[in-house]
Amino acid sequence: MSVHDELASVQRSLDDLIRSVGRLEKQLGSGGLEMRRVRSDTNHLRESVALLRETATAGTTAPKRPDLVTISDTPYDPSLWVDSDDEGLGVRDRRAP
Repeated sequence: MSVHDELASVQRSLDDLIRSVGRLEKQLGSGGLEMRRVRSDTNHLRESVALLRETATAGTTAPKRPDLVTISDTPYDPSLWVDSDDEGLGVRDRRAP
């Protein structure tokens, strides 16, 4: 079976579980700690399967390469550095800290 078939099977089973938990909750009530835990676990499973589906569909597409940026070899304009600090040395024409 393919990954998508397996995920579809898991989704069907999870849907059945959610329906069963809903029926059980109607019979037992939703006030007990145990029922809230089961409901919470079911919701976590739903979120986890959704993440798996996203990962599986993203894994089948080719990863997009980032656009390359060309950086020229020409020197920067010295006026860019007029009021700059030298790291660890402080401002030019002043004493170092």
